[in-house]
This record gives sequence, C-alpha cells and structure tokens, in this order.
Amino acid sequence: MSKDETPSVLKAAWLIALVTIASKFMGFARDMVVANFYGATMVSDAYFYALQIPSLAIIILGGVGGPFHSATVAVFSKIIPDFKSKPDEVVNRLYNTFLTITFLFFAILAVLGFFFADKIMGIIISAGSPELVSLASAHFRIMSPIILIGGIIGIYYGLLVCYQEYILPNLSPMILSLVVIIVLFCVHNDKTGIVLAAATTLGAVCQLVVQFPKLRKIGYRIKPNFDILNNPNLNSLFELLFPAILSSTIGQISIYIDMFFASTLKEGAWTSVVFANRIFQFPVGILVTAFLVPLFPIFSRLAGEGKLDDIKTYFNKGVGVLFFAAIPMVILILTLAKDGISLVFERGAFNSNAVIMVTEALCFLSFSILPYVFRDSITRVYYAFNDSKTPFIVAISSIALKALLNYLLIIKLNMGIAGITLSTSIITLVNATLLGLFIHKRIKLDYKSLFINFGKMLIAGFITFALCLFIGLCFDKIVLPKYIFEGIKIIVVMSICLSVYTVLNLLFKMEYARELTNRILKR
Repeated sequence: MSKDETPSVLKAAWLIALVTIASKFMGFARDMVVANFYGATMVSDAYFYALQIPSLAIIILGGVGGPFHSATVAVFSKIIPDFKSKPDEVVNRLYNTFLTITFLFFAILAVLGFFFADKIMGIIISAGSPELVSLASAHFRIMSPIILIGGIIGIYYGLLVCYQEYILPNLSPMILSLVVIIVLFCVHNDKTGIVLAAATTLGAVCQLVVQFPKLRKIGYRIKPNFDILNNPNLNSLFELLFPAILSSTIGQISIYIDMFFASTLKEGAWTSVVFANRIFQFPVGILVTAFLVPLFPIFSRLAGEGKLDDIKTYFNKGVGVLFFAAIPMVILILTLAKDGISLVFERGAFNSNAVIMVTEALCFLSFSILPYVFRDSITRVYYAFNDSKTPFIVAISSIALKALLNYLLIIKLNMGIAGITLSTSIITLVNATLLGLFIHKRIKLDYKSLFINFGKMLIAGFITFALCLFIGLCFDKIVLPKYIFEGIKIIVVMSICLSVYTVLNLLFKMEYARELTNRILKR
C-alpha cells in the first residue's frame, strides 16, 4: 500500500462510514416504525416474503457492492481516461449501451413478476396458509416495479464511485426509508400492509431519481443504443456481470430455502429472521461498505497493472481491520441482543414474544460476522481479476448443503428459528473457506501473518466476552424500570467491552489497535 494512497483510502473509509451510518440509522428507524405498526404477524410475514425478490434487484444486484456496481467499477475505472474531465464519446456510448440492455432485461422481469405473482409466492411459501400466500402475492404485485430499478441504480452507483463520489450511493437508500416512515405515519390504519408495499415502491423510485442530477453534472447523457457487436468493453462487462448475477441469484436460493422452512414454523418466524438480518447488517454493513467501497477500485487498478504485492498489502490491511472491528460486534450481540432489541423495538404490535424470536435468530446469526467480512473482501479480489465464475461456483455448491442443514437443524433437531440463522452462519464459513483456498489460482495471499494477528484478536475477544457476560449477569440482578435498566446496561457493557478489548490488543502489540487509538486521540 503506497504511502500516498493510504490516507486517501482511510479518509474515504471514514467518510463512507459516516454516510452509511446515517443511512443505516434511517433504515433502522424505518424498521422500528414497521415493527410498531405490524409487529411479527402474518401481515409482516407477507410483506417480507414479497419484498425478497425486489430486494434482490435493488439491494443484492444493484446495491453498493452488488454485481452491477462491481462490474461498472471494474470496467469503467480502467477505460475512463480522465476522472476530472467529462467522459468522452466512447465511455458515454458504452454507458448507454449497458444502460439500455439492463433496462430491457429488468423491465421484462418486472412484468413477469407482476403477472405471475401468485405462482411465484405459491412456490416460495408453499408451506404457508392460503391467506398468507394471497396477501404476499398482492404485496409483490405492488412492489414489482422495484425490480426494474435494480440494475439501473447499480450502474449509477458504480459510475459515481469511479469518480470518488461516495456520499450519494451510500446515502440514497435513506430516501426509501424516509418515504416509508412518512407514508406510514400519514396512514395509521393499514391492516393488510398494502400501504407499506406501495410506500416501499415509491421510496425506491425516489432513490433512483436522485442519482440523475449528479451523473448529468459529471457529463453522462441518456442516449439509448444497441452497440453490441465488436464491443470488447461491453464483453468485459458481461463476462463479469453474468456469473456475478447468477452467483448472487443462486445465493438467494438459500434465502428462498429459508423462507420455505420459516413458513412451516409459527407466525412471525420469517419476520423475526428478517429483523435479525436487518440488525446484523446495521453494524456489519457499515463496516464492510466503509472499507471495501474505496478499496475495490484500487484492487481493480492494481490487478490491471499487475502489482500483486500491493494487492496483498491492501487485502491484509483491510481484512485485518475488519476482523479487529468485527470481534467486539459478536461479543456485544451475544451479551446485549435481548436488551437492545427490547429497548429499540418492543412497543406497539411488537411484543415480548417477538423480542425473544428476533434475539434467538440474531445470536446464532452473529457467528457469521467473521467469515462474512472475509468472504466479501476476498470476493472483491476475484472481481478485480475479472473472475466472477469462482464465487458463482462456490455459491452453487452451498445450496444443497443449506437445504440439508435446514432440514437437520429445523426438522430433526427442532431448533426452529435458530436453525435457520445457524445454518446461514455455517454456510458463510464454508463459502469463505473455499474462496480463500481457490484464490491462490490468481494470487498467493499472505494468510500466515493475517491469521496470526487474528489469533491474538480472538484471545482478546474471549477474555472480553467472559468479562462482559459476567457483568451482564450481575446487571440482571438489579431491579430498575425496564427501559432505564436496559439503557444503562447497554452503555456500561458496551463501554467495558470496547475498552478492555482495545487494551488487550494494545498489550498484544496489535497494530490495528495502536493505529485506531492514535487516530481517535488525534481527533
């Protein structure tokens, strides 16, 4: 990692983290409002079942870090001659060709989703009641236009990141959340969730529209064309994109498997899994987005220049920092999940039973945090080498294992909701391991130093966890008003966790702890 680029990457990471935190907070506020109005019920289950495919389009495929964003960054960052000037005719024409094909592809999917909503929901939640399937189908029809938005917004995010415009791509999801919150507060008596589905669609449209002015200012103009033949740059995009789309889509099959098994459980089970994932993504999404968004264009450029040693340095530094920050997250979830969920969500239709269900799902999901950050980091290295086939093959290989694990954990061992998220954690670990092994075909990474440091961080983490668990048990013996008790407990345990963990890592002479401490003291 060159000395010139390190500060800019760290500065970008801090900026993206702050913006992502703001966006995540708004998303969290939206989830609180949805929980307050709908709780963990059949209506909320129907909405979240129906939302899964639109979410696949706008978050998984088109979101920051998704295939369309990643492919756009990987190709355009190499062909844009000057990021300070307006794009030339070649770049603009490629943009429009890519945009035209993407629009038509997703438009067809959106139309099919609208007309075949009943059959799609019937397959996904075949174990659910007819009432649940019917309501989910109605929600899905209303949200089907979101599918059209997915790939387009991914292209826009990718172009903005190429020009180091990090704020808008990471801040724009806040618009969707804000629209949902405003609409729900304006309509108080939505008993079927139809208003919620409509508000989600409106928010997604607004999220797309706000991208236009910035791209137009940079110099991109919409002029549809089909310049497909003899277009090597477009071929490069598709070579990256198609396997990545298949990989992401195939990866979602695991979620559809979860949806099927959740529909066999009690009412509110899928809502609990969704809320657990939302809470999980709040800290982990901020962490991964903050570091990998500015690093990925650098990975792509260095791969194009053949500077493999620099890629190794960047990778070890990035993953090391992610590991260092992820371990306290696991500790805090395991020790404070129930108190935090109760404090934030337990009101209105979201009762104590819902708190227990979400807590159970979240605690078992927390075991996936460490393999999750490694998997997402190593995947960016594959994309930098224009290799999205390997992540695709790994994703396919995990589907049968996911179904088997769900069957064993949920049906045979009767673990219920916990079985769904535990199987997810196991699959994430398996995928991360396979990707870590297969990357040696492209580049031989220095795992020894990375995992020696990781071992030291784990020791510090286990000691910190034991102390936090003991303090938490001591707190449970104190009698105080509910919300006051939970707030004080969270603040005290969190402060002790972060302090002890950092001090232990400083004693172990961990460079991440020393660098973080120095930066905080300077600020």
